[in-house]
Amino acid sequence: MTGSRAGRIWGLVAGQAARRGGRVSAADVCAAAVAAVNVTGAWLTAAGSGEAVHLMRVTDEVSEHLAELQLTLGEGPSLDVSASGGPVLASDLGTGEAAGRWPAFAPAARQAGAGAIFAFPLRIGAIRAGILGLYRERPGPLSAFQLGDALILADTATLLLLESQYQAADGSTAETGPGGQPGDLALHRAEIDQATGMLTEQLGTGIAEAFVRLRAYAYAHDRRLTDVAGDIVARQLRLSPDPDLSRDGEA
Repeated sequence: MTGSRAGRIWGLVAGQAARRGGRVSAADVCAAAVAAVNVTGAWLTAAGSGEAVHLMRVTDEVSEHLAELQLTLGEGPSLDVSASGGPVLASDLGTGEAAGRWPAFAPAARQAGAGAIFAFPLRIGAIRAGILGLYRERPGPLSAFQLGDALILADTATLLLLESQYQAADGSTAETGPGGQPGDLALHRAEIDQATGMLTEQLGTGIAEAFVRLRAYAYAHDRRLTDVAGDIVARQLRLSPDPDLSRDGEA
């Protein structure tokens, strides 16, 4: 039964690759998951060093926003998956339990258009390759069958992502970022990294504290993290060494 299910899932992933006219990659798992697990959208992140994560693929704007919200707010299902190493299933973001667990993320995710979120680790043994995130517009749990499919999809994404990372180590194409990351998403992450580096000079602090200040400014001003990073890189925004956010402003 397990073998036939895995074969069916692989067929769905391979079918997505065939439709776009390319070789099978971890990105195809996101598109396959939307249909197989009956969710609204999906995203895939690859693990980096320290707090760094690389957003590899999204199926829609809401998925991208949900992934970025968690990075900005420093809380959410994906971060819990990173900490625990196990799946996190939030079938209703409107409950008191969700609000207590993620006081900033839960309401922001609902406002973005998500009623439920399911996050799965991409791991083999001690190797943590990233996270597969799924969301639904309306609250509701995964059925036992859908959960089984999601777990196999996560395993499939893990293998494909590790394969792409090994290939990238030997020389990736010019159109992609780390591990086959699409060029536009790679650019967004590069801007966040560059802005954080610039803040270490502006604030006279380390990388970790600079990233915290970057996230805090984006959260306090209700802006996307990538937009704030872009302004800093373009030197249109300068943060003050004083942690009082009201002192931060245009350069």
